[in-house]
Amino acid sequence: MALMFTLLGFKVHVQPGFVMFMALIVIVYGDEFGLWLAGAIAAFTVIHELGHAVAARQNGAHAEISLGFLAGYASYIPTRPISRLGHAVISFSGPGIHIASSMALLLALGSSPLDPSSSNTSAATSAIWWAGPVIGALNLVPILPLDGGHIVLQALDRLFPGRADRIMLLFSIAVTGIAAAVMFVSPDLRGFGIFIGFLLVTQLQMLGASKKPQSPWISANNALEAGKKNRARRLLVSALSHPQSNGVPMALALETDQLHDLVQLLPDPKPFGDPTNEYLLANILISLGKFEDAAHYAAGSFERNPNTLSASAVARASGALGDKATAIGWLRAAANVGTSPAGLASVIDGSPELVELREHPEVQAIRRELTRL
Repeated sequence: MALMFTLLGFKVHVQPGFVMFMALIVIVYGDEFGLWLAGAIAAFTVIHELGHAVAARQNGAHAEISLGFLAGYASYIPTRPISRLGHAVISFSGPGIHIASSMALLLALGSSPLDPSSSNTSAATSAIWWAGPVIGALNLVPILPLDGGHIVLQALDRLFPGRADRIMLLFSIAVTGIAAAVMFVSPDLRGFGIFIGFLLVTQLQMLGASKKPQSPWISANNALEAGKKNRARRLLVSALSHPQSNGVPMALALETDQLHDLVQLLPDPKPFGDPTNEYLLANILISLGKFEDAAHYAAGSFERNPNTLSASAVARASGALGDKATAIGWLRAAANVGTSPAGLASVIDGSPELVELREHPEVQAIRRELTRL
């Protein structure tokens, strides 16, 4: 069972595999160095992912951290478009703070981070050197799924839009395969076997999943039309329950009757877990005229993950119900959260449910504030 806590405003999910990996390091080494190495890797992994999360937040995204076996990652959901440079900065921030903080710690302990021999004077400094500058630098190697690969991917996407992901992935598999062959014939490098194996397995998984992404709602509708009702339900429940790597809502292009049939598959109470699909479901409920259901569901989503778009969905549903005071209150809450000012401005300007409120002084004041942001 995962452990969850909050650090610097970010939710951190610690999977059992992360603890098992730290314990495995201690068992394999069986000495003081193993204890220090496990502790250093754990600490710098958290620092590394915090670097990603803070940079994502500065680019207007909602971020969470997960720590698993052999790896940690920071997932983030954009609330406004992020430029290629912004994505590259987010990718670099993790290894950047990882390397900088570990080098600063080594210097404070009297060791030179650029001279491995000076770090071999104690188990502590040796472990910090390997867990800090070395692992941090490895993350900047330009192959996927490492941060260096994601940085290069942003530049490659400018040259080969739409094809950069696959090109970079095939290049990464080739480089990792060559590294595995070199490691096999060089006994001194076999200690990196677990790391190389992890990279290769992850890359092959990414290759299998590299097809053009499709909304789980589309997939569920296809399953339902094929007579696979249970599969359609599982797809929807999973999409709503588990955070998605692609945090941008996709256009559904489904008819009203299709959306109605999909919503009918969902259990009550409806699942929570992924803010993107929660917001999408709230909008679907509004489009189906289920305004009370939409208001209650979006309010629950906001309670779990306060953000502008879920609050605006409550405002729209309230406006459709004729509850002007509640609608205005939720528009104010949406503005105060401030995760997507542009999105809120678009909602106020374009939502038919808010037509009668646009001239209200409080709504106009909110709209003016959004213009100044």
